[in-house]
Amino acid sequence: MSAPTPTFAALALRARLAVAARGSFFCGACVLLLAGAAAVAWLLPQRALQAQRHAVALGLARMPAPADKPAPVVANENLALFYATLGEKRYAEQQVKTLFGIAAKSGLSLSQGDYKSGYDRNARVHTYQVTLPVKGSYGAIWKFTMMSLRAIPFASLDDISFKRDSIGEAALEARVRMTFYLAEQPGVPQ
Repeated sequence: MSAPTPTFAALALRARLAVAARGSFFCGACVLLLAGAAAVAWLLPQRALQAQRHAVALGLARMPAPADKPAPVVANENLALFYATLGEKRYAEQQVKTLFGIAAKSGLSLSQGDYKSGYDRNARVHTYQVTLPVKGSYGAIWKFTMMSLRAIPFASLDDISFKRDSIGEAALEARVRMTFYLAEQPGVPQ
């Protein structure tokens, strides 16, 4: 013979007797403990799902961008592309003017710069190193460097340093050093 299934009224009576026997504080603590356990049991799968999504996003971010050319490029072609990308030496000052224009668009104040030309015998390219002290917000300085590298594809960002006089000051002083890689004639090694 099986035991009869308790009805709702019987369960309610048992609960009232348990509260009376143990006290309302103890029963309230048990209810809160059960609610906390149910919340943890519900949140754990959610956290694991979030961690899995984060791992997938990181994996996608690390994937290389699809190549425009399906065929591999040989070393001579790479070298030819390198020399074709170089700027012309005679237009170096115009590139500096481009930097000043980008700084103005980015909301930075540029007062002066240091310039140094050189020649790299190993690479057979002329270099024009530009060091610019700039003043503005961190976002404006970041925007300036990214726009400069996009506008001048034969430039490299060699160094950037930041200085702030006080914690409360919004404007930073930065020193940006870039190098232009130039040739007498584009596409022709010197």
